[in-house]
Amino acid sequence: MKIEDVAEAAGVSPSSIYRYFGTKEGLIVADEFDTWGKETIEAVLDPRDPVGSLIEAVVAYEAPRTSGGDGVVPSADIPWRRVRYFFAEPSVRLAAQASLDRASLLIAPLLVSSGALSPTQARVAANSLAFGYFACLEQWYLDDRTRPIAWYVEEGLRPLREIWGERRTDPDLTAAPQT
Repeated sequence: MKIEDVAEAAGVSPSSIYRYFGTKEGLIVADEFDTWGKETIEAVLDPRDPVGSLIEAVVAYEAPRTSGGDGVVPSADIPWRRVRYFFAEPSVRLAAQASLDRASLLIAPLLVSSGALSPTQARVAANSLAFGYFACLEQWYLDDRTRPIAWYVEEGLRPLREIWGERRTDPDLTAAPQT
């Protein structure tokens, strides 16, 4: 399918599709999380327990949706149908990873503002959280969706949760460089 076909079906111009999604692949990976800004991230993510916050968001996203005006309750599987493209199509995988990188750029400053992490630590932690989530999605996909995605996120990110609980600072690393 061409972008022109998608644009025609949506009743918009092809340039609008590119402006909002960047690429065809960006259209596939886009979801409501992409519209989150700094304020939403701050409201959802607890910098003291970012893994727990992520798990709560996944559980909420995975929960069956309420019925629409037609009375039909969508399947709980619908939010995850497109995930198979993340791992089956290399160009879609790259688009998903670009989206994860944008998310980590929003998360890192929040982790710094908590006072628990330096900017370098926060950048690494934010990337670990975002790309760790992606690895959990991939394992869920590889296991043919045998368990809820939240189980994979809880299981996969458990080491990060343990690290968060064991924050240690080395005075030699946190000291300002001497000039």
